Amino acid sequence: MRNRIHSFINYLKNERRYPETTINSYKRDIELYYDYLEENEIDDISISNDEIRQFLKLLDEKKYSKSTISRILSALRHYYNYIMIKHNLKNNPFKQIRNPKKDKKIPNFLQYNELEDIINSIPLDNPLHVRNRLIIELLYATGLRVSELTSLTINQINYSNREIRVIGKGDKERIVFFGEYCEEILKLYINKYRNELLKDNENDYLLLNKDGNRLTSRGVELIIENIIKELALKHNVSPHTLRHTFATDLLNNGADLKSVQELLGHSSLSTTQIYTHITNERLRSVYLKSFPRNKEK
Repeated sequence: MRNRIHSFINYLKNERRYPETTINSYKRDIELYYDYLEENEIDDISISNDEIRQFLKLLDEKKYSKSTISRILSALRHYYNYIMIKHNLKNNPFKQIRNPKKDKKIPNFLQYNELEDIINSIPLDNPLHVRNRLIIELLYATGLRVSELTSLTINQINYSNREIRVIGKGDKERIVFFGEYCEEILKLYINKYRNELLKDNENDYLLLNKDGNRLTSRGVELIIENIIKELALKHNVSPHTLRHTFATDLLNNGADLKSVQELLGHSSLSTTQIYTHITNERLRSVYLKSFPRNKEK
């Protein structure tokens, strides 16, 4: 049976030109699978769904993570697709086997006083500092993804309605809003400091680097990393942390889930529902502290 593994690895190396690290990963995963087959005297071609489920159960019992199991399944689907082509196998036994559902991680977010500390730590004494303050204000005020933020142009901003037309994932358009604090810093940047950064360049991007070119997503990440480092905050803060904070604060202050979904640009409500875990924990904390007939109080 293992001769097919050797043939598959050569195919990945010589025909598909996969990198060595990927090939080694495929090899380890498929050999792990064949160890199971040989130990249980199962034929790789006639393996049943029940026998595959037993294999997955074994991986789970051995404490393989869900992401690792998904990777192994992906390798085996690819492997059996190869056998179908090269060895005339009729069906891929792993085609209908679903990956395990990923564990939903609770998003990292900031308390409002932490956010204020970050904003107030940035002086308004030069173009780069004003731009950096605007980055924080915009990410928190709008819940934009960092890629959406760095793609913003001046003509996407409607000052009279304090709204921004955003082109999100899949070129889907949505409207987000900003408040008075963000408006103040935005006007200061546009009216006084953006032209200083622009220099002799010509572009319509809102956020510019020191050379007058469009600020990159990585540039925004580094700016936030440096701000947090100077503040010596224990939080791991990224642009996405501010997006999480935006959503969490909206829900904590009474916004409905559907509205938050639209503001975030989520295609599915289930993606937005992760934030209810945070707000539910807050409600539980409020209940435990406030309800008189509670021993934990």
